[in-house]
Amino acid sequence: MSDYIKKLRACIRWYMELEDGYLAEQEKLRGTLDAENSRHTQLEAQLSNAIEELKAANLDLTRRCENLEETLSREKSEKLIAAESYEKEMQERELAESSRDLLTVDLERVTHDAKRFSEQLKMVQDTNKRLQEYNTSLQQYNSNLQADASKSGETISKLQKEKSAMMETMAALRECNNSMSSQLESSRASQQEAIRVKEELRKEVECFRAELKQARDDRDHSVAQLNNLNIELANCKEQIGRSSKECESMSTKVSALEETCNTQQDQIQTLQKQLAVATEKLKLADVTAIEAMTGYEEQKEKIKYLEERLAHAESQIVEGDELRKKLHNTILELKGNIRVFCRVRPLLRFHGDSNGLEGASISFPTSVESAGRAIDLMNQGQKLSFSYDKVFDHNASQEDVFVEISQLVQSALDGYKVCIFAYGQTGSGKTYTMMGRPGNDQKGMIPRSLEQIFKTSQSLESQGWEYFMQASMLEIYNESIRDLLAPGRPNSFDMSASKQYTIKHDPHGNTTVSDLTIIDVFSIADVTNLLEKASHSRSVGKTQMNEQSSRSHFVFTLKISGSNKNTGQHVEGILNLIDLAGSERLAKSSSTGDRLKETQSINKSLSALSDVIFAIAKGDDHVPFRNSKLTYLLQPCLGGDSKALMFVNISPEASSVGETICSLRFASRVNACEIGIPRRRTSTSI
Repeated sequence: MSDYIKKLRACIRWYMELEDGYLAEQEKLRGTLDAENSRHTQLEAQLSNAIEELKAANLDLTRRCENLEETLSREKSEKLIAAESYEKEMQERELAESSRDLLTVDLERVTHDAKRFSEQLKMVQDTNKRLQEYNTSLQQYNSNLQADASKSGETISKLQKEKSAMMETMAALRECNNSMSSQLESSRASQQEAIRVKEELRKEVECFRAELKQARDDRDHSVAQLNNLNIELANCKEQIGRSSKECESMSTKVSALEETCNTQQDQIQTLQKQLAVATEKLKLADVTAIEAMTGYEEQKEKIKYLEERLAHAESQIVEGDELRKKLHNTILELKGNIRVFCRVRPLLRFHGDSNGLEGASISFPTSVESAGRAIDLMNQGQKLSFSYDKVFDHNASQEDVFVEISQLVQSALDGYKVCIFAYGQTGSGKTYTMMGRPGNDQKGMIPRSLEQIFKTSQSLESQGWEYFMQASMLEIYNESIRDLLAPGRPNSFDMSASKQYTIKHDPHGNTTVSDLTIIDVFSIADVTNLLEKASHSRSVGKTQMNEQSSRSHFVFTLKISGSNKNTGQHVEGILNLIDLAGSERLAKSSSTGDRLKETQSINKSLSALSDVIFAIAKGDDHVPFRNSKLTYLLQPCLGGDSKALMFVNISPEASSVGETICSLRFASRVNACEIGIPRRRTSTSI
């Protein structure tokens, strides 16, 4: 068996080294994954910055295009104003033409009158010479008319000269108009080129082209109207001055339009340059984006590979955890599903009449085989030897004791039912072992077990485990169950229980007590408050053996439910921590009345506990669980693959030798029982 245990230890060491390697590799992979994630975040930030810059450039170009559209709209409004002025000129020319027609009619009438007067003069000269005076006056009048006619001829010649000058001016205006048209055509070509360049950036350019075409048609129409007006203005002198002024204003407008066109050409060239720069930036951004996407895909593949390795490592960790649970359970089964520890209380000053353990007649063998596992007791000159799974002398600390039971506490987290109870005579230190005293060094098995459970459960959260825990505390006093966490619970054991609690077991081995207060706990502070409340509610009394003796069995139950969201595993464990009432002989305790009834009930329940353990060890068909409320409550934890540990606490005083021998013999009988997988036999010489 020792060779097998050595092999198991070597296997456990190998597994622990393998688990450490897996954990180290997992941490390394997680660090690599975090670094890649940070790098990916930086790349995304750079890409977002580049996109923001491109958006800003695009907005700038959009604003400039809007400015150009506004300039074009202003030019259109100016062209509309020019068209209106052309229409006014046309109306004025029509008026001038109508006045010219009237003058022509008057001239023809005057010419016709002159001819008529000449004919009348000839007729008067031929027919009546006597009318010479009248004829002379008529000749004077005729001479006046001729003078007027000569003046009219001079006026006509002057008008012809002015007409020729006006024609020259109109020719100059036509040339200016042609140059303006060429400049407009060049400007239009530049604008069309700019529109072609910006066609991919904005779809509104088509609308701009349509408007530009409409403006061109308007300009052609205006040019045609201008030509017609120039031809019509050739016959009107008064309108020449006005036309000259209007032409000057038009020249000014044309020059302004030329300057505007030049400015627009400059702006278009600037926009083309900016567009080229923006296009280059966009190309660079595209290249950068492609490189970033390529890097992102590479990082994504690398992350996927790392995630696969991480999943594989996690699966190996899960398999390793399952192997650890199996090996841990195998080791505990090899040690025995029911184990017995013995603890000797230090000699109290007010009890002993000698120092140390001299009066106690207790010694501890130091041989290799018995060291830490055996205890010798002298009684009336006879040496009694006992051996257990572990023996703690009076110098053992609470930490030393807890180290030995920590593996059982781990089994509760692994999903097993664990029961740890303290047995012994009144005043032997059971309550101190289980509950302890305030202070880190004085804490008992119950607080230390809970600290380990909460600490381990928190460390397993990184592996996907979530635990839910519920605590309940009760006492069994005179075969009656009392809820120590019930609201308004009295601390006097003389009061009868107001509720009848019923114990039930389901087919899955779960135990429930009707109307029992069950509280969800999430931290050690929650449990500490509950323990403090329960300690004030527990039934205690004074006997000859102890000033403050526990007169009931205290049962602390912690239900542990754990689930792993990654692997789908689910475990349910139970940890029962029990401080049994002190056993004592009636003759020595001198109990009477209620104390006598208490003592009889305590001894009966402890005897029922031993009967149950022995019946299970023998494999009897009938196990008397129902003989006691205590055994019936612990039925699922005293068989199968459940784990049980009994602390036998003894007092070192010589006056307690009889009670000590009874406790040690009872513990030896329990230690000799085999429950579950057989283990080594323990010999006891009495």
